[in-house]
Amino acid sequence: MDPITAAALAALAGGLGGEAGRHAWQGLTTLVRRPFGRADAQATQSDATSQVSSGELEVAALEGDPADPMRAQALATVLGVRAASDEEFRRLLDEWWQRAQPSTSGGDVHNDVSGGTQNGPVLQGRDFSSLTFHMTRTPASSDRD
Repeated sequence: MDPITAAALAALAGGLGGEAGRHAWQGLTTLVRRPFGRADAQATQSDATSQVSSGELEVAALEGDPADPMRAQALATVLGVRAASDEEFRRLLDEWWQRAQPSTSGGDVHNDVSGGTQNGPVLQGRDFSSLTFHMTRTPASSDRD
């Protein structure tokens, strides 16, 4: 499992990443609320497992102050400890982390502007939405005659 960094947790808690970031944060909060050892309901919790924080308090603390690096580090630590003591949680956390990381495929942008003079705005970039252009048309020299 790739390590979950405190910086990444703080960014998600702070709402960075827009809708995808909020969705990822919601997935994490749902995950930490799951009881320990859910896959093996017949097993009793060991003393070591009962001493491990579920992460709920740390999630709430970071959500309340996403700029606090100590809260982010506390949550990253708790997630790592819980993953080490709960195999199902580790698997689910790993799946969540893989989905939460930004995708690197299809993220390259190649812009080409060709075909002569462009009579309007030309935007170069990726993932534009909700753009509105208010333009007035000036008559061309052939329209004035």
